[in-house]
Amino acid sequence: MRVLVWHVHGGWMDAFVRGDHDYLLPTNAVRDAWGLGRAGRDWPANAIEVPLESLRDTDVDVVVLQRTEELDLAARLLGRVPGRDVPAVFVEHNTPKREPVSERHPLADQERIPIVHVTHFNRLAWDSGRAPAHVIEHGVPDPGPRYSGELEAIGAAINEPVRRRRVVGADLLPAFAAVAPVDVFGMGGDDLPDVLGVPHERLRMRGDVPPGRLHAELARRRVYVHPFRWTSLGLALLEAMHLGMPVLALATTEAIRAVPPEAGAISTDPSELVAAARRLLADPDEARARGEVARAFALERYGLERFQSDWNALITELADAGAADGSRLMTEGARR
Repeated sequence: MRVLVWHVHGGWMDAFVRGDHDYLLPTNAVRDAWGLGRAGRDWPANAIEVPLESLRDTDVDVVVLQRTEELDLAARLLGRVPGRDVPAVFVEHNTPKREPVSERHPLADQERIPIVHVTHFNRLAWDSGRAPAHVIEHGVPDPGPRYSGELEAIGAAINEPVRRRRVVGADLLPAFAAVAPVDVFGMGGDDLPDVLGVPHERLRMRGDVPPGRLHAELARRRVYVHPFRWTSLGLALLEAMHLGMPVLALATTEAIRAVPPEAGAISTDPSELVAAARRLLADPDEARARGEVARAFALERYGLERFQSDWNALITELADAGAADGSRLMTEGARR
């Protein structure tokens, strides 16, 4: 199949483009959010960049939408309406932002474009209305069991922790930093120690680093913390588990399904997570044993093969349904 999809979420796309199809990634001259293409990613050759102006003359079997603005954009660029003239699906990456359990999804009042939620919690929280709603859980390319835990420190991956403060649990980090240095990877966090009033040597901002280096650096830390209060499901958490790290997570949104207690600790009481951090930092053998549980669980539930199998089934179903609709319309037109 030839699948049109915009590069929006790099982590999710890293798994999505490793399937059996041709993935058409729109590009523009400025390489902005609407034409990012591969963005220099080390992706397979079947992740193909296509200039925006060439899309009208490009064969497309299925459109994968991730932002509501893409509905009109795709229709304009393709000369075909997604969900009517070409099969389409909308991937919902996020939890509701305004009303946690009663917010109506933007595509709730139509039936032609199914909504694929990336977690069961997302599907539960969103009001998807009449739209067909599916769940295809995340899949993560396996970085391998790289955990050493050699550094008596806590690792975390949080983008924009200053702006997103309580949403990502940045305000909880000082309690962990009192136990051991916390190394925070991600963009937009340089001012966080000053904002929280934590010494820089206890809350160390490591910046935004490429995935390969991130995996190597995280794996050296003794334990990983996931303090997010309200998020779909952080892919960095799943990657840390794949690495073989023991993980500490707030028991919110989808984390309760993703993290078994034996993999580290999971609780809505931050003090319990801090206590678990203290114990694991002091006991490298227990930390390693819990990390092995985390890796085994992540491979089983969030492996790339299962993710690709689920998406292949849905894309084939959509394409077959679109072909059947096209044949029906041609037959009806001939009869008229």
